[in-house]
Amino acid sequence: MNRKICALIPAAGKGSRMVNSVKKPYLKLAQKPILTHTIQRFEENTVVDAIFVVVNKDDFRDCRTDVLEPYTFKKVQELVAGGETRQMSVYNGLRALSADVDFVVVHDGVRPFVTDETISACLAAADECGAAVAAVPVKDTIKIADANAFIVETPVRERLWAVQTPQVFRKSLLAEAHQIANAQQLTAPDDAALVEQLGFPVKLVRGSYANLKITTPEDLRVAEVLLRDPTQW
Repeated sequence: MNRKICALIPAAGKGSRMVNSVKKPYLKLAQKPILTHTIQRFEENTVVDAIFVVVNKDDFRDCRTDVLEPYTFKKVQELVAGGETRQMSVYNGLRALSADVDFVVVHDGVRPFVTDETISACLAAADECGAAVAAVPVKDTIKIADANAFIVETPVRERLWAVQTPQVFRKSLLAEAHQIANAQQLTAPDDAALVEQLGFPVKLVRGSYANLKITTPEDLRVAEVLLRDPTQW
């Protein structure tokens, strides 16, 4: 792709499910912060031109001293102050990008096992369609429940996908989706959903079950196993 491609890595969440005084991106995985591992994946990727990391403004110093400076990343252009929600954090990140950026790769700061193959596949699909997200077919049967925890529906499993990141978009498309959402005070669980609200199709790209989002203590233990055996991802 002869395009300018930027990775936008939101890592400003509070991480309450981890039940740890240290925020998730800064927890150590093999002696390195999780966020460092994630940034490294895009630092080493040959098609990503620049990286913008979105963190809580109060964490700027810790992020620089613990996550960035010891590893001399060359592609990290800027630390961007996050917002109250992930949606606002991504919007702040978009505003920091230069006008000549063609594609934005949005990737969770606590998904350190993304592969070049997944990044490339999502970029190729976004180049063709404008928007693409990594996802994996759901393995379990899913139930929809009412407010009293009684089952009201069982969706057809073959049509269900668990969406991950990276989520890749033409920058102009994602910026428009966020601007409209802000103007109309709309919220969505991820960037793909904001684009869907525009009526724009989003392509699902087969990802990997090893592309783990480290959210709970159990996830961290699984991540340690994956890191010891890279052949698993």
